[in-house]
Amino acid sequence: MTPSHSEADWEALRVTARDAMSRAYAPYSGYPVGAAARVDDGRVVSGCNVENASFGLGLCAECGLVSALQATGGGRLTHFVCVDGRGESLVPCGRCRQLLYEFGGPELVLETPAGFLTLAEMLPQAFGPDHLSK
Repeated sequence: MTPSHSEADWEALRVTARDAMSRAYAPYSGYPVGAAARVDDGRVVSGCNVENASFGLGLCAECGLVSALQATGGGRLTHFVCVDGRGESLVPCGRCRQLLYEFGGPELVLETPAGFLTLAEMLPQAFGPDHLSK
């Protein structure tokens, strides 16, 4: 069953994402990002971006979020929000959409500047784990 956007406390997720963003390490880009998501068991996980001097090896906030998900027991992401340094909603990059697909699937609901969308709407015809088992 696809989760509804109304099943999440979006304001609480935004607050958690903004808190994570305040801990971002972004000395090179000056673009801190925070992310938060609800897990199917009711937990909330978050992450922030972490840069380093070899720019391309930085970690997006979604990477930290998925690491926190796995480190705290796994599960499936159901609702997701990502914010920039001003606390405004933004969409995940392509790499992170793929990462979110792995841990939330096509029914993951995202808050975006254009409203609430499922990951299937943001990443149509996604490649995923099912393709590897065929």
